[in-house]
Amino acid sequence: MRDGNQTGYAPKPIEGVTPDQRIEVTSRSVPCDGEVGVGGLGHPRVWLPMAAGENQVTCPYCSITYVLKPGAGDDGHH
Repeated sequence: MRDGNQTGYAPKPIEGVTPDQRIEVTSRSVPCDGEVGVGGLGHPRVWLPMAAGENQVTCPYCSITYVLKPGAGDDGHH
């Protein structure tokens, strides 16, 4: 992940800056390669883990925000 202190970007959406492209997911670890929103241009595949207590994560490459569906996300862990 990019260092928010150096780049001014953090993996959280920023109102008025981050595009409002949100995708619901069922897992707390989400793969992103940018193919969803940019018509095949894409970027290297990265896995985006949602931090404890968070229900969304934003890709540092393409700014797609992945939102955990209500009731999902235990990923089989205890």
